[in-house]
Amino acid sequence: MTLIRNLFALIGLLAVIALVLGAARFGPQLAEFDPEFTGVYREFASRLLETGDPGVAMMWSFPVQEGLTPDDVIASMKSIAVEHEFLFVGESPFYKQIEAITGEPYRYVNFLSFCDARVGRQMLEYRGEYSGFMPCRIALVEDPEGRLTLYSMNLDLMIHGGRKLPEELEESAKRVRDVLLAIMEGGAAGDF
Repeated sequence: MTLIRNLFALIGLLAVIALVLGAARFGPQLAEFDPEFTGVYREFASRLLETGDPGVAMMWSFPVQEGLTPDDVIASMKSIAVEHEFLFVGESPFYKQIEAITGEPYRYVNFLSFCDARVGRQMLEYRGEYSGFMPCRIALVEDPEGRLTLYSMNLDLMIHGGRKLPEELEESAKRVRDVLLAIMEGGAAGDF
């Protein structure tokens, strides 16, 4: 029994030493991180553990109401974007590209792009790498059973996942996130 108690004491001591060393090593860097970063990564980790797939864990998804066609969903999203002063800047009907290459019909997959150029400029002025988030893309995907779903990248990872953004950029990025979610939610419901 004494051996087991001593073993647990040793494990506890090693854990405390690792914690102190980790805090000393990473504490100053983590102090600069956004206060919400732990919640963002907790949600990501939870979804990752649930699904086992990092692609699923970093995406938002909205199932489209049954009976809506792709044209209905796109018209709804464009209408909502205009309400929020977002530009619809293009689409890439991926299914047509697959059909052209294979000569066979393919299920509906379309990538739609929306943008707020003012916020895009802020992001580019902050970091060139942020261009990878632009324009905001929403995929409208038909699964093999014919159900439509909207997908887009979870922007909270960009907004809160690292060092705190400058206040003005953070507010702008949150607005983009909120509008993108409104476009997806409204598009999935067929709202105008």
